[in-house]
Amino acid sequence: MFGTSGIRGEFGTDVNAGLALDLGRAIASENANRVVVGRDARTTGALLADAVTAGLRECGADVVSLGVVPTPTVARAVSWYGAAVGVAVTASHNPPADNGLKLWDRDGSAVVDGRQAVVADRIRADDYEYAPWDAVGTRTTRSDARDRHVNAVVDAVGDLGADAPAVVVDVGNGTGTVTAAALRALGCSVHTLDADADGSFPARPSEPTAETCASLRAVVEATDADLGVAHDGDADRMLAVTEEGTFVPGDVLLAVFATDAVSNGETVAVPVDTSLAVDRAVRDAGGDTTYTRVGDGHVAARTADNGVVFGGEPSGAWIWPAHARCPDGTLAAAKLASLVADADSVSSLVAGVEQTPLRRENIETGEKDAVVAAVHDRVEETYEDVTALDGVRVEVRDGWFLVRASGTQPLVRVTAEAATSERADELLDTARDLVQDALTVVAAD
Repeated sequence: MFGTSGIRGEFGTDVNAGLALDLGRAIASENANRVVVGRDARTTGALLADAVTAGLRECGADVVSLGVVPTPTVARAVSWYGAAVGVAVTASHNPPADNGLKLWDRDGSAVVDGRQAVVADRIRADDYEYAPWDAVGTRTTRSDARDRHVNAVVDAVGDLGADAPAVVVDVGNGTGTVTAAALRALGCSVHTLDADADGSFPARPSEPTAETCASLRAVVEATDADLGVAHDGDADRMLAVTEEGTFVPGDVLLAVFATDAVSNGETVAVPVDTSLAVDRAVRDAGGDTTYTRVGDGHVAARTADNGVVFGGEPSGAWIWPAHARCPDGTLAAAKLASLVADADSVSSLVAGVEQTPLRRENIETGEKDAVVAAVHDRVEETYEDVTALDGVRVEVRDGWFLVRASGTQPLVRVTAEAATSERADELLDTARDLVQDALTVVAAD
């Protein structure tokens, strides 16, 4: 039921109003007396938000409704409004036909593992604590959450003064206009692309990549902008473009943020699919790297450990636990603008990262878990250095590859890294062949 980022899938099959209603009932039945609910701009978001709100109130929880806001706004609002839990109705970077529901804790981090399991068990057992007719929960609407988010980011970064950069913000028809507001409050000159919220994402696919951000790259290259930033549909992710219009790989941006955040003896949390370039950069800065399962909730959980000052994922999720334990695309954009104000350019920041050839590929399958299990059986027979923290990671003398099931989509994700491009390609081919063989085995079964 729950993946790496809550419940997510195709509307009408994997996710529907009945599931949202039951989720609300289950959360309230776990003694959540007040719950914050917000949603992204997806077409099906309003009815899912209504359904989860109905379930919450039916079992006695008061609901604070935020309307259409970024997911990090929902996460931050749990503490702002004295709630026990936050529910974001979102499928983040997924296609417009998808939707989902993600839970947030009092400290702003995603609810993961055990607490998700408790909620899922209640839903499977149809076990709810309904309130009496005269004690159902209330619903109030708050319209100030967006402004509070802007103010929190400004307080975290501070005025950038005369060196504030000119920024192009690619909203991608999502909820990320809060970033433009925050950057302007910091003193930046801001131009937005596709800022009208539209859950069908007509301008580009919701996930920001080098390919989907072609318009952003072209605008930044053709203007005097100092950088470009792009969000996914719910603005928890942020990726960047240099002043020359070059897309910055997520691992490189992770290294930039990590080395700025870490000092001697401090630690950065990253998932197992992260480039070794990040570990090298962090060690050069005097810090250490700790590895987690993929998913911002797992990274956020690790940032609660002593000495962990930053967490990030190459997909574009960035967490500064001193400010918020949720991935916050707006905070990340402001942090990057601050770094650019202090440096010559985004390009100079990127140039400081020693990169290693890295390959990533997705293979679509409805049997992702079975496929990864079959790959694990095969590599255990063939390789000596195999770990299964998340999927199957194989270390070889001159590189590594990882095969893991996506926690949000029907995909097997394959990653490979090596000292040379040729060897990285070879390792990717090896991993891809293992997946294809596993697909054949699973189909035969």
